[in-house]
Parts: sequence; C-alpha cells; structure tokens
Amino acid sequence: MLRTLTRFLALLFFALALPLAAQAKTFYWISHGSPADPVWTYFLAGANMWAKDTGQTVKTSFHNGDVAAQQEAIRTAIAAKADGIVTTSPDPGSLTEVVKEARAAGIPVINFNTPDSKVDFNAYVGVDLASVGKGWAQYLVDHNLVKSGDFVWMPVEVPGASYGVVEEQAIAGVFKPLNITWEVTDATLDQANVISRMSDYLTANRTKIKAIIGLGDLVTGSIKRVFDQVGVKPGEIPVVGWGNSRDTTGEVLAGYVNAGEWQDPQATSYLALSYANLATNGIPPGFDIHVGALYTKDTASIYDKILSGK
Repeated sequence: MLRTLTRFLALLFFALALPLAAQAKTFYWISHGSPADPVWTYFLAGANMWAKDTGQTVKTSFHNGDVAAQQEAIRTAIAAKADGIVTTSPDPGSLTEVVKEARAAGIPVINFNTPDSKVDFNAYVGVDLASVGKGWAQYLVDHNLVKSGDFVWMPVEVPGASYGVVEEQAIAGVFKPLNITWEVTDATLDQANVISRMSDYLTANRTKIKAIIGLGDLVTGSIKRVFDQVGVKPGEIPVVGWGNSRDTTGEVLAGYVNAGEWQDPQATSYLALSYANLATNGIPPGFDIHVGALYTKDTASIYDKILSGK
C-alpha cells in the first residue's frame, strides 16, 4: 500500500512538474554598467532574486559603457530566441535598431535604469532622470546652497551616457535662469581612477566650486575619500547626487553629502523582469513604472539598512 501510494505521489509530482518545465523561460538582463560599480551589485541581486523566486533562467551581462558590445549582447539574445530582454540604455538612441529587431522577432524588451524615448521599448522601469536632475538642482537652490554667479562641479563616470545627458539637461533648466554655471567632467568606471581624477580636479578648482552634483554612484560614493585626500571638511562644499551604495549612505550620515537619490536597484531589476514575463503571457505592458526617492541625513539609515542586507 505504501509503495503504491509512493508511486502515485511520484507520478503526480511528474505530472505537475512537466507543465512547469514546459513553461520555463529564459530572459536576458543586460547592463551598460560595470560590475565594479557598487550599485550594480544591487541591481544584479534583484535579477538573481527574481530568478530564484520564479524558477526562470536569467542570463546577465555587463558591458562597461561599450555600446557595440551591448548591441551584440541583445542580438545574441535574439538569436537564442530569448523569451524576454531587459536592458539599460548606454547612450540615447544607440539601441534603436537592435530593439526593433527584437520586437520584430516577438521578443518584448523592457528598458530599465536609464530611460530612452528614442527607442521603441515595450516599457520602462526606473527613475525619471529629468525629475532627479531637477530635484538635485532645486535642492541646492531651495536650501540656499548656491546662488546667482556660482559654479557647480558635476563629475560623471561615463561622459555622453544617457543618464548624465538627461540629468544635465534638467539641471540646466534650473541653473540657467539663475545664472549658475557648471562643468561635467569624466571620472571613468574604475574607482581608483575616479578618486584620482576627482582629487586632481578639486585641488585645481577648489576656490571656485560652490557645490557638487554627483551624476553617478561611483563619483558620489567617492566624495569622502576625495574630500579627506584634498583636505575638505564634511559640509564645507554642499554635495547632492546618486545614493545607491553604502559609501554614500555613510557619507550622508557623516555630513559629507547633503542628499542622495535612492533608485530602488533591487526592486527595479525585479519589476523589469516581472514586466517582461507578463508580456510573454500575452499581457502587454501599458505603462512605465517610476521608482526613487531623495533622502537626507534623517532618513539615510533606512537605505543604509537595505543596502547592508540585514
């Protein structure tokens, strides 16, 4: 009797498992970022969490700002007949043709992290970069941290990347009418080089810099190291920018950075993959999903705890 029951349960298990196996899907998660960038650790964690929770396969890749390599990764996904693709945009309009190819092949493509209106993605999941840029500039103005005639330094890891371009355009909308000037400088995707280049620039331009806007997580997360190296005290130069790493939450808590932008990295990847999966089930994405929040010292511990994984 027990053997018969065991055999029945085994047959029932396989009967249930076979449909599930037949429904298994493969998604490609493609990033323009660098695995050395702390924030991408959290975006990747969200993708891995989704794969574990759903039992689906997620193939991930980083492309370090190499547009051609990212385009090739998407074409590889198309050739492999991926069920869905989620990808960042390395440069405005750079993925127009490959996304067109994917959609022609019936593969939904969800844009995440860096929106790009020039490309016909199925939907976007992430922050509204224009709102983020405007929010940083407005924060400095509203808190009387910059005024007419001031100069603001804006370091970024990848010059010309869509996130920095859109953010700068929004910042300009606030600063230009107030006669506030700025400069965007390249800091690379290597943290040692980031610190070296930022330290050199700050040393050479310290007297004219009235505020700093970090257009990327590596640059904002390097502020303490740079300030300590150059001899700038916490709070001496107001700083706002991205805040998706424990380096930056720590800087906000210690007074080196005034405000950091939380991007919900794990949730962004998780939701983007969920949206792609929804599209494969015949439910077309009908709206974008916006995430993010600007935090200051009084709320920084919330995000520090999330990033600690505790």
